[in-house]
Amino acid sequence: MNEFRGPEPIETANLIRRALADFARRMRSLRPDHEISTSKLSLLGRLVRAGRPMTATELAALERLQPQSLTRIIADLEADGLIERKPRESDRRQLDIAITPAGAEMIRVHAHARNVWLADAMEKKLTPAERAILVLAAELLDRMADHESGALSAEPMRAAPAASSDGH
Repeated sequence: MNEFRGPEPIETANLIRRALADFARRMRSLRPDHEISTSKLSLLGRLVRAGRPMTATELAALERLQPQSLTRIIADLEADGLIERKPRESDRRQLDIAITPAGAEMIRVHAHARNVWLADAMEKKLTPAERAILVLAAELLDRMADHESGALSAEPMRAAPAASSDGH
């Protein structure tokens, strides 16, 4: 008796990567035109989700940014009044970076339109069981985002059908 094993891992990876790229493009298209970059929004969102001030070292590691890039982002966000830097209570040599009420409001406004679209699409296009699967998928994708791997291989995906390795 043959056991169904599903697609090969590389084929699954290709499907997920393409779907996430398409989905990310859709989410970006719903973003209000604004002067704030995606990397700045990501850093603000990280501070909101953390629920506490963080050091630049913590933020750089979590956002996978080089210190030089993070320094510019922090300077810009501080100049715009979206974050503030304060000496850490336990070690005055370290600076804590905290989101300001204006920064938290910016995140709320930027997320709102995308959340409304997504909730509507899920309600109209998916069954309750499919929505539950998406909740699980979101948790799994978050977990996978923390996976550290070696250098990426430039070798083409041999297991994936040629039509699905379209490079996006």
